[in-house]
Amino acid sequence: MESVNTDALEWREYDHGDATFRRKQLSSAVGASDIGCSLYELPAGKQSWPYHYHTANEEALYVLAGTGLLRCADGEEPLTAGDYVTLPADERGGHRVVNDSEEPLRYLMVSTMNEPDVTIYPEMNKFGVFVGSPPGGRGERAFHGYYDPEADTDYWPE
Repeated sequence: MESVNTDALEWREYDHGDATFRRKQLSSAVGASDIGCSLYELPAGKQSWPYHYHTANEEALYVLAGTGLLRCADGEEPLTAGDYVTLPADERGGHRVVNDSEEPLRYLMVSTMNEPDVTIYPEMNKFGVFVGSPPGGRGERAFHGYYDPEADTDYWPE
């Protein structure tokens, strides 16, 4: 058994405009390979990763403190401390966490760590491919990249 206390981990800062948050990768700290878990903190008025869903990895969110919104396939759902939400590995699991309050929003994000995974970003009109290490994984990837789904190419060379 491996364990870690969150106080022993440094926050990793992400700042991409409205997508501004802090993250502690708990699973990586204990060497977990089949399940991912990260502690997130969103400042007031900020958002998490762009709206997306995974095709191979189910996720779950558990709110520890604060309030906010979950933008999901069915619209927006309020989030408050104690809420637990599952996000299936398909379009129904599309999500983005939004802190529309004046206080920080802190939550755990848990996921399976299957690879390969294709992550779809419908609002950005792109998808990501991850082979060798899933999204959120720290392992070396044999192949990964982000692509435009409209950039169709023929199977057979001309």
